[in-house]
Amino acid sequence: MTNVEKIAHDVRLLSEQELASFRVWFREFEAESWDRKLETDATSGRLNALADAALADHAVGRSREL
Repeated sequence: MTNVEKIAHDVRLLSEQELASFRVWFREFEAESWDRKLETDATSGRLNALADAALADHAVGRSREL
């Protein structure tokens, strides 16, 4: 049994209250993971091309204020 299969099995055994707590924990875990990945990409320069394209679009009027 793989780790994912074991986790899936264990999740199925959770009570409703435990499952609700797990959902909250997992959403927070995912958000923190996303934040770390975005920070890493930003500091490494991986997002520079996207930022440059957005700024170029804005410079020629292909954007609007939110």
